[in-house]
Amino acid sequence: MITVHHLNNSRSQRVLWMLEELGLEYQIKRYQRDPQTLLAPPELRAVHPLGKSPVITDGGLTLAESGAILEYLAERYGEGRLLPSAGTPERLRYVYWMHYAEGSAMPPLLLKLVFDRIASGPMPLLLRPVARAIARRVNAGYVEPQIGRHLDYIEAELGKHLWFTGEGFTAADIQMSFPIKAAASRGGVDERRPRLIDFLERIHARPAYRRAVERGGPYELLK
Repeated sequence: MITVHHLNNSRSQRVLWMLEELGLEYQIKRYQRDPQTLLAPPELRAVHPLGKSPVITDGGLTLAESGAILEYLAERYGEGRLLPSAGTPERLRYVYWMHYAEGSAMPPLLLKLVFDRIASGPMPLLLRPVARAIARRVNAGYVEPQIGRHLDYIEAELGKHLWFTGEGFTAADIQMSFPIKAAASRGGVDERRPRLIDFLERIHARPAYRRAVERGGPYELLK
C-alpha cells in the first residue's frame, strides 16, 4: 500500500489530494513541524536523506518531490486520468505547468516568506533597524515585483482555458494549487486577479480536495 509521509501544512497535501482524485487506497504517517523553527522533524530523515515532505513509499520505492510523485501516481495508477494524452498540445502544457509551479512560481514566494520573517522576527536591538530596512528594500525592489509578474502571467493564462492544460482537470492543476495558495496567503490574490480567485474556489469545491483536507488535517500555509 502507498504510504504518504505527511508533514502538516506542507506540499504533501497535494499528494493526498492526488490520491483522492484517483480513488487509491493509502495510509498516512504524520509528522509535525517544530513549533519554533517550523522545520520538519528529524524523523523524516529516516525516510529520505533530505528530511523533507512530501515523500511516499510504495512497496520498495521511496519517492520525494511533489511533482515527481504526482507524475508517478498518474502514470502508474491513473489509467489515463489526470494526464493528457502523449503528443497533444495539452500534454506539452501539462509538462510545462508541472515544472513551472516549483521551478519559477515558488522561488519568489519563498523569498518573501524569508524576508518577511527577517523583518518581523526577533533579533538583537542594534541589528533590528538594519535587517528590517534590508528586508523591506529587497521585498519592495525585487521580490514583490517578481511575484506580481508571475501572478499576472498566471491570471492571463487561466483566461485561455478552464484549467491549466486545457478544458480538462489534470495533475498540473493540483501541482499549481500550491503556489497560488501560497500567493493568496502572502498577498497578491485579490480582486485584481479574479481568475486566480475562481481557480481556488473551484478546486476547494472538488470532493476529492475536501476528502484530502479531512484526512490530512487542518491546512494553513505558512506566512
